[in-house]
Amino acid sequence: MSTGSDSDYSKCWISWFLSSKGNEYFCEVDEDYILDRFNLTGLNTEVTNYSQALDMITDNIDDDIQDELRGTLDVQARLLYGLIHARWIVTARGLAKMLDKYRRADFGRCPRVLCQQQPLLPVGLTDIAYEKSVKLYCGRCEDIYSPKSSRHGSIDGAYFGTSFPHLFFLVYPNLIPPKSGPTDVAPPRGEDERRKIRRIREEPEAGEGIGEMGSTASVALKADRYRPKIYGFQVNEIAKLQRWQEAVRDKQVQRLEQLEENLNP
Repeated sequence: MSTGSDSDYSKCWISWFLSSKGNEYFCEVDEDYILDRFNLTGLNTEVTNYSQALDMITDNIDDDIQDELRGTLDVQARLLYGLIHARWIVTARGLAKMLDKYRRADFGRCPRVLCQQQPLLPVGLTDIAYEKSVKLYCGRCEDIYSPKSSRHGSIDGAYFGTSFPHLFFLVYPNLIPPKSGPTDVAPPRGEDERRKIRRIREEPEAGEGIGEMGSTASVALKADRYRPKIYGFQVNEIAKLQRWQEAVRDKQVQRLEQLEENLNP
């Protein structure tokens, strides 16, 4: 990551941070938002040397601070700014800034061919720092991807949060990509079928050989999928679509099971 000149570093930490290579996903958080302590509630328990890190972000740190301490504070300042950034981008002003970046496709485009170069949005898999790196969410296929650049791939996902892209499309519904396929929900599964699916999913992984546990049907049922959520709650329309998708998948699984039974009488 570029360190910039000392003069730039001391004059405006945020500008220096945003202009550093690898930080292109971030937008500028307004200074009045940072200075409002209500917006920072609880962050003092997550960041070591919180007060000094905040002083560094707001350019109130002493110039004669030791280089060794400055390096430590810089790490904490990055963490603090990232956590503030996650809160900022779900505000009206923050969403507007991220909208500009989305329209420029600053976060890249979906690699899936049928998504036709759909712009992506950053998303975290957890709101806790130092657990998962940032991923990119496609509103068309509703899946997530890893950034192409290793610089971007090392960004903490907590700096964007788990709710951002889904709130983004709620605020800007005209930007929701069109989707194909039926919209009505398939009838609910029977209790026996639900119990069978639950049992298969809870069974431990088997070896690489193709056996009873290595069947295509059981592998399909164990496949993970991304579930968009806002503050922990699954998005209603997407949840409705996913229920339909899972019903279609279960029908395909039943066909696979029948084929496997016919091949192995």
